[in-house]
Amino acid sequence: MKRTLLIASLSLVSAGAYAQSSVTVWGRLNVSAERQEVSGTKDNTLFNNASRLGFRGVEDLGGGLKAGFAIEHGFDPTTGASSAGNQFWGRGSEVYLGSNFGTIRLGNYTSEAYYATADWVSMHNHDTGSSYDQLYAYLPNDTNKVSYRTPEFSGLWGEVAVSETQAGNLDRGYDVAVNYALGGLAAGLGYQKLGDRNQFAIRGAYTFGGFTVGGYYQRDEDGLVIGGGKRDNFRLSGMYALGANEFHLNYGWADDYDKIANSGAQQWTVAYGYNLSKRTRLYAFYTKYDGEVNNTYGAFGPDFNSLALGVRHNF
Repeated sequence: MKRTLLIASLSLVSAGAYAQSSVTVWGRLNVSAERQEVSGTKDNTLFNNASRLGFRGVEDLGGGLKAGFAIEHGFDPTTGASSAGNQFWGRGSEVYLGSNFGTIRLGNYTSEAYYATADWVSMHNHDTGSSYDQLYAYLPNDTNKVSYRTPEFSGLWGEVAVSETQAGNLDRGYDVAVNYALGGLAAGLGYQKLGDRNQFAIRGAYTFGGFTVGGYYQRDEDGLVIGGGKRDNFRLSGMYALGANEFHLNYGWADDYDKIANSGAQQWTVAYGYNLSKRTRLYAFYTKYDGEVNNTYGAFGPDFNSLALGVRHNF
């Protein structure tokens, strides 16, 4: 009888511990059929828009303390090949400890400075694929990173990170982000530094009725062109939602780097999306990137445009 009671008690303890842990499998497949033109050469292609597969989990340790992890794999559904620099968990791999006093994160993960600024403004396709924001200067300080995220105070929270030994770069990286939300207003700022390279951006967005308008301003030094000097960059976007329909406009402009004449660029996108459900979306867009004669940082070249039809499914 004692042995039976002991086994039953252990089973209840085990079941209780298991009930306070969870693992979620999630992902996104996003593929578009596109008519692309690069410097006068046209091509029809299927294009991957940052598809990924992820796992995340959390364990309640009691007393307000929790432990968790997140790992994310990027892949191309059109070929099955790995993306994100061919690192299997290249899109993210971290472990964290959280409490009422904030969260400590360790591992490889995207800059919160980016999420606080540019990611908010590229609303039409989550800043992915051929219409992604080619003007924003993102510094690659994602790996070997430790950060502290504050609790949220009346819609305000921030995060500060330090990273070591980036791929091909031994400079220490720094990353600071602040976010604020109140009703329809959302604002943020972000700062990154990697050696002598740095960038600062500030963002604002406002939703009223079916309309959302937003924009950011960025100032970077050697952000996209090492040795290029300083540059100003801004982007504006707008969305109108009507039932399952979304209509988008997006425009970005970048000045010359002050050490490279005629290195500026413009990019604009017009897009339409139809939400079949909360997880599945059909969309179409036309995007154009127009760089000046000495522009060297356009991902597809200084003269690029694409007409696309796509489907995105989240799970």
